[in-house]
Amino acid sequence: MSPWSEHQLAAKVPGTLAGLLGAGKVKLVKHREKPSVADLVISVAGKVFVVELKATTSASAIAMAAQHVKGYATRIGRNVVPLVAVPFMGGVGRKICEEAGISWFDLSGNARIIAPGLMVIIDGRPNRFRSAGRPPNLFAPMSSRVTRWLLMHAEEPMTQREISRSTGLDEGFVSRIVARLVSEKYVVRVGIDGQGDDCGSGFGYGSGAGAGESDGTGDSRPGSPALRVCNPALLLDAWREAYQFSKHALLQGHVAARSGDALLRFAADMFAEQGIEHAATGLAGAWALTRFASFRIVTIYLAKDPSPVLLESLGFREDPRGANLWLVVPRDSGVFQGALEKDGIRCVHPVQVYVDLKDHPERAAEAAERLRTELLTWRHDG
Repeated sequence: MSPWSEHQLAAKVPGTLAGLLGAGKVKLVKHREKPSVADLVISVAGKVFVVELKATTSASAIAMAAQHVKGYATRIGRNVVPLVAVPFMGGVGRKICEEAGISWFDLSGNARIIAPGLMVIIDGRPNRFRSAGRPPNLFAPMSSRVTRWLLMHAEEPMTQREISRSTGLDEGFVSRIVARLVSEKYVVRVGIDGQGDDCGSGFGYGSGAGAGESDGTGDSRPGSPALRVCNPALLLDAWREAYQFSKHALLQGHVAARSGDALLRFAADMFAEQGIEHAATGLAGAWALTRFASFRIVTIYLAKDPSPVLLESLGFREDPRGANLWLVVPRDSGVFQGALEKDGIRCVHPVQVYVDLKDHPERAAEAAERLRTELLTWRHDG
């Protein structure tokens, strides 16, 4: 969230847009007066732009802005250009706007504005609106347990207490994370007695089906709505953008093996035989789950640091430059949530494999796309 108010940011929009277009004269046609009207309507460089401004750069807010500004532009006129404006546009926001066919610019000086007779693409300008201090991270390692669990069960309404019990997190901590997810519109409160939610899906369910928080006796307390993910794909994108695989403790080395899958099988069998908690991820995990593409680097999470005896048993030689085996001790044990066995190979859940692939080499981008297409689809998407 930007420390600047939307009113302060709105004052910067006309001048920033004019600068991006190389125009001197700007006419502010309309400022927002009613909720049904766009934030700004600006005449500049011979065109009329309808601008929806967001002080936050959350993926859900940008998706909503793109949807709204398209409707505003249609109502105002045929030749109006819809624009989304934010303090700084991240990668997920850019993807959302591109998929929606909406142009955008940010107050840091980046833009992708495409309209008849107009193309402005500027990239690489730094974020001029960073908050002082360390901003709260909705997707910090422990906080991510909530997001991971919600994505793993995105088709099911669930209560905060159920999330707490399932993730091993304190109820107060879960409540704070859920409140953030709700405020960012990644998660919605499900209606009681068949009432719909604010995703427009009519996903309400009756209290007789267990709506509300359990009191520990198996009963339900009416009036305590459950939760559901409004758009799982959007939440996954937001988590992936914030995720940093490099923050885990990583030991890179080489083990003699004829292929990546042979090394994966060898290491997984050894860990299983010795009762060591482990799970494959990255390219190896994606291959085990989808059989997509050969790979050289095997990445495996371990619950604790590998002992010298274990490394010797593997024939492991530490060598970051020629590494074909990455042994990873996670910052939070939540990465093992939803781990599953596939043809004798224990893997983390597909949502964890997907975010881990963000920072992997070889054909990681293609593997992530295959994983998403085959295993990470939800009926609530869009």
